[in-house]
Amino acid sequence: MLLWALFICTVLLFLAIDLGIFHKKAAIISNQEAAKWTLIWVLVSLCFSGVIYALYHTNFVENPEKLSPSNALLKYITGYVVELSLSADNIFVIAIIFSAFKIEQKHQHRVLFWGILGAIVFRGILIFFGTLLVQEFNWITYVFGGFLVFTALKMGFKKEEDSFDPKNGSVYKLIGRILPVSPIDDQTRFFVKENLKTFVTPLFIALLIIEVMDVVFALDSVPAILSITADPFLVFSSNIFAILGLRSMYFFLANLLAKFNYLEYSIIVILFFIGVKMLLQSFIPLPEWISLAVIVVSLATGIAASLKNIKKNR
Repeated sequence: MLLWALFICTVLLFLAIDLGIFHKKAAIISNQEAAKWTLIWVLVSLCFSGVIYALYHTNFVENPEKLSPSNALLKYITGYVVELSLSADNIFVIAIIFSAFKIEQKHQHRVLFWGILGAIVFRGILIFFGTLLVQEFNWITYVFGGFLVFTALKMGFKKEEDSFDPKNGSVYKLIGRILPVSPIDDQTRFFVKENLKTFVTPLFIALLIIEVMDVVFALDSVPAILSITADPFLVFSSNIFAILGLRSMYFFLANLLAKFNYLEYSIIVILFFIGVKMLLQSFIPLPEWISLAVIVVSLATGIAASLKNIKKNR
């Protein structure tokens, strides 16, 4: 419990420093600054693997899978890379939401900050129940594996016209029925008062839809990481570090992601591979380095193909 408390307090401290010091005022984040913060978060996440090694070497953390320090380190890094790669679709959806609600770039960081806080809570709940299910019922891994294969096939056969439109979605319509929406497009506040009545602003609706979409994406990402390990601390820490770097990655990649049209195929391959791995783990157990290699090669191939296509179309 002490370890979990220290980890969560450290994460909250990072977020408080981020919003309270470095991004206190609304401002447009340049590509250079976003790239710098993306690199910082990746380095912090990778440095934490050293902490993982030390924790599992000294047996300070509960170790339900009896992992060696080196194996725990490898599982953490693999889980982190998986979560980071699956964030690509999430970034693209966030960009669509901001565009649909015409949220100015200088206000997007604050929305994502509160979105990250909500994501940490919801991911924590999903990870808690997910790891509990995997530890108690071994057969649930086949359910998760089948779901990931189904998701990969669904993404592979998705038609181009099946685009996501947040303003025509059920979430937006439900919010409009439950909460009074302000006709004034105030992007500095989540709530406004008019004639003693409180209204929600488009900024707040965008935040809620981002939260809902993160839960939807977590239904893929949590089972994916559970295929690597069911150790609660490894699952939670790798997930949270991937989420913490999501904001800077968004500002760095949002404009470029649409051009990386082959990256989605990489995500499909990763989901399909992880799903098949979960379905066959009782018959063909694969070492962790193979999973990491498949994920890295898939991402590298998608990025290389996209860059080649961009260069070709210039």
